[in-house]
Amino acid sequence: MTDTAKSLAGLSIDEFVAAMPQGMGRLNEKMGVELAEISAERVVGTMPVEGNTQPLGLLHGGASVVLAETLGSVGSAIHASPEKVAVGVDINATHHRAATAGVLTGVATAIHLGRTSTCYEVVITDERGKRVCTSRITCALVPSPA
Repeated sequence: MTDTAKSLAGLSIDEFVAAMPQGMGRLNEKMGVELAEISAERVVGTMPVEGNTQPLGLLHGGASVVLAETLGSVGSAIHASPEKVAVGVDINATHHRAATAGVLTGVATAIHLGRTSTCYEVVITDERGKRVCTSRITCALVPSPA
């Protein structure tokens, strides 16, 4: 399925990725982001720390933001389809602790699913369940291009 004008709700992860014009996108592929659960209300994904670090060997803060934006955008896209598409308009992140290895898990939980916007809280944790980052993303819902 490649026609994004069809509803994205209820698709499996593989079907969702196949419906996207660029799949998961090159950035997500480079960073190792993988989806584990998708719905408009909740999106779960993972990302390795390895390969996503800054010069001191710590998880790069921008990597956490990439994971958060990906998860919030996926939920927003599912909520918006098929009449609208989601575009990010705001994201913030608070970094709570460093990570140097392992796999991070992000859980995006819908705060607001409206007609013109969505908002998600994204909690990113390490393999011990310790919170690494808390983010909030807001997307505008705009008419789907013809």
